[in-house]
Amino acid sequence: MTSLTQMRLTPMRSRDPHEPARSASPLELFFDLVFVIAVGMAAAQLHHALSDGHVLSGIFSYLLVFFAIWWAWMNFTWFATSFDTDDWLYRVLTILQMGGVLVLAAGIGPAFESQDLSLMIYAYVVMRIAMVAQWLRASHGTRHTRRTALAYAVGISLVQVLWLLSLLVPKEFFAVVVIVLILAEISVPVIAERMATTPWHPHHITERYGLFALILLGESLLAASNAIIEALHEGEAVGPLIALAVLTLIATAGLWWVYFWPPHHHAIQGLRGSIAYGYGHYFIFAAAGALSAGIEAEIDVITHHSSLSAAFASFAFTIPIAVFVLGVWALAIRRQGDAVVNAVVPLGGLLVLIDPLLPVPFTLSTVILVLLVAVLVWRQAAADSRATLG
Repeated sequence: MTSLTQMRLTPMRSRDPHEPARSASPLELFFDLVFVIAVGMAAAQLHHALSDGHVLSGIFSYLLVFFAIWWAWMNFTWFATSFDTDDWLYRVLTILQMGGVLVLAAGIGPAFESQDLSLMIYAYVVMRIAMVAQWLRASHGTRHTRRTALAYAVGISLVQVLWLLSLLVPKEFFAVVVIVLILAEISVPVIAERMATTPWHPHHITERYGLFALILLGESLLAASNAIIEALHEGEAVGPLIALAVLTLIATAGLWWVYFWPPHHHAIQGLRGSIAYGYGHYFIFAAAGALSAGIEAEIDVITHHSSLSAAFASFAFTIPIAVFVLGVWALAIRRQGDAVVNAVVPLGGLLVLIDPLLPVPFTLSTVILVLLVAVLVWRQAAADSRATLG
């Protein structure tokens, strides 16, 4: 204790999972800023890959790159909800992770263009080593979670060694090795948390997820703005581009409404629920990030700068919308919605996939999302009325 006091450090003890009025800290919000850059880079590269006709390779590269972004963000988020001390060492290690994210963002281009992941892997390992240091520090602070913290530190360290060794693997086997290492990464929390559960704060953690969802949906609003900018330079396609921008705004608002309709903290009351919620959000977040790429690809089709057909370009935004809606329903809405909600929401998520059949892009998807929001508002009003009468 004396040594820590001399170094102006706070003992890293577990935070109270029932702490009142717990909200995101300024450091957490600052941490999220670098992910705006990384997500924007990944979406931009996916957009270029789609417009150039490299659909399958572009999607694979995007999912791989997005895993690195999401996993780095998620690991810090769950750690912070349990052990945030906010002293100078905690801040320095967090800023080191932020630097790793910026370098990782710089490696996204080579990952898409030449499948060169070396810079991304080096940056990723730097972020994960900083996380190891955080877990080692946590292992000295709380007796109850000491074995869990050490299991995290050892597990993460071993996987990082394997990531570095993967750079020596021949290119034809690299994809398989990457998949194995991803499975190894996601197995570490499952193993560690079975020793003793870290004390996550349900309201705090779901607020953090909500903030990241807002960052990702904001990329779609940026795409809508780009449609307006393109309209100012395209004399022949002003109408379709303005329509796309308006529909994008309405659809993005609909996705926001769907995501924040249920109280998410009920979904992470136990270890199994928290694992499903945390890992399942990879698909929701990846879909939200990919939506902006799909909108940009649609802009390229309208302005005749794409090798994609109109139908395929429509799938570039309808599939992300479907995955987003179905993911939110499965993780947060299904157990809290009534029979009407649990029938309409997944049905709506599937129906957006027929949008490419219409000549006007985004129209059907937007109408369906508006109807979904109307149903959610109606059922929430009905539930509130029953609660008042009861």
